Amino acid sequence: MGPTGGAALIYSITALLLCLTRGLPDPRVLPRRYLLVGGGLFVGYEICLALAIGLAHDRTQSLELGMINYLWPSLTIVLAIPFNQQRFRHWLWPGLLLSLCGIVWVMKGTHDSVATQMALNMAHNPLAYLLALAAALARALYNNVTRRYACGSNGVSLFFIVPALAQVLFVDASTAVAYSAWNDGIQQGNLPLLATASCFTPVLSALLASLWLGLTPPASFWQGVALITAGSLIGWRATYRL
Repeated sequence: MGPTGGAALIYSITALLLCLTRGLPDPRVLPRRYLLVGGGLFVGYEICLALAIGLAHDRTQSLELGMINYLWPSLTIVLAIPFNQQRFRHWLWPGLLLSLCGIVWVMKGTHDSVATQMALNMAHNPLAYLLALAAALARALYNNVTRRYACGSNGVSLFFIVPALAQVLFVDASTAVAYSAWNDGIQQGNLPLLATASCFTPVLSALLASLWLGLTPPASFWQGVALITAGSLIGWRATYRL
């Protein structure tokens, strides 16, 4: 269905499932900052990610773009410092750097020169890679804005309707349940712990995507995934029980 049509179908079905299971929240009772800022970031994240994957030139690029998106757990922890006064230890920064190195290593592929391959990726498909990076940043900002301003409210059902109207969409029940549960968790749970637990998602995501797409990624891809996960774990430990 194309990048926009496929994304629209995904979000339409997701929005429908969420409305059936959680109901549609009244925008008038949601905190205004959460509704406007959080809702805008949520919609921006979903649109950027869907378009990035949809604009991938091949299956290998779709895997790379997915891994760039998984910078969001590390970014969530970093942004929690100014947004939510999260205390941290100094080795948070090496953890973030390790995650960034993982992204670079994933994009290296089978080429000897990291810089050359990154330049080729950006030159051949700059919009997709920029959208994936924008998605990671938007997701991290949404997590922190929700933590600070939602006040127990959950507007995920409402937020999913907006990209559904803006594009054209598809998704399954697990996505609806996961996002809804995540929204509750980031408000009531330990945000750095949740973000770090999510750092294992790149490994599972890459494995399932490889099976689904019939790909055998090179060793450098898995090495990069391991670096992304390790960097996020270091970031969590740098904020653990502070």
